[in-house]
Order: sequence, then C-alpha cells, then structure tokens
Amino acid sequence: MMKTKELLSMAESLPIEIKIQLIDTLLNSIHPSQSEIDELWAKEAERRVHQIKSGEVKPIRGEEVFKEIQNRFSR
Repeated sequence: MMKTKELLSMAESLPIEIKIQLIDTLLNSIHPSQSEIDELWAKEAERRVHQIKSGEVKPIRGEEVFKEIQNRFSR
C-alpha cells in the first residue's frame, strides 16, 4: 500500500495539466458539482458582464470595496 508521502511526492512531480485534472477530479469527488446550480451561476455571471459592458452598472475597484467594508465594521 502506498504511503501518503509517496503519493503526494508523485503528485507534485506531475506536469501542471495533469495536476489540474487531478485536483478537479479530487474536488468533484468530495463535492460533486450540481449542474443546475453551475448553470445558474454561469447565467448570472453573463448577466453581470452584460450590465457592465452596457454601462448599466459601474464596476468598483476591489480596494475601494474592501476599504468600505473595513470602515463599516471598524466603527
């Protein structure tokens, strides 16, 4: 039986493409994707991109968002 350290060492030596595939497979085995939810998130992401491109929504820089959050919770 292969020991954990041996297995991890083998995994670390794999090419990046195979590592990504391995990670994806392992994550899916722990928490299988739910295609309906994934589809809803994809539609939401597309909707938000459209809102930004059309000018309906103005994006805010991440630094500004985190600064505002910090200001709200440090009171």
